[in-house]
Amino acid sequence: MGNLADESGTDVEIYRRALNPDTIHIVSRTDAPQELLALLDSLGLDRKSEQTAGPVYVWHETPEGLSEDAQKALVTRAVLPLLIADYAVNIDPDVYDVTAWAQAMHAHRSLQAQAAAAPALPPPGPASPKPPRSR
Repeated sequence: MGNLADESGTDVEIYRRALNPDTIHIVSRTDAPQELLALLDSLGLDRKSEQTAGPVYVWHETPEGLSEDAQKALVTRAVLPLLIADYAVNIDPDVYDVTAWAQAMHAHRSLQAQAAAAPALPPPGPASPKPPRSR
């Protein structure tokens, strides 16, 4: 039995489940690498798992207690780092926040501009001779 990411051929699917409308569900493919799961953890999403007779199912959810708007902003901002890391992501339009996306893009572009404007370090010169050892 697969999950929506497996069925869709993506790395990550982001949507609200009808059975649990209080949080947003983030499911990664069954064979997701630990790097992807750790990235989702680092983006402020709560990792969940369930042991079955077969595989252990792993997914993420938005933290409890967030407003609907805060949940949408969180998952929308999470998409950019996932795309930058070259993961295939699908986010349901019902949980997508245009303003949060624009803010994430602005922050990312600002960081890129700062990095491009930073003075380049000079290339390393030849190693200085070591002083002779005293005996």
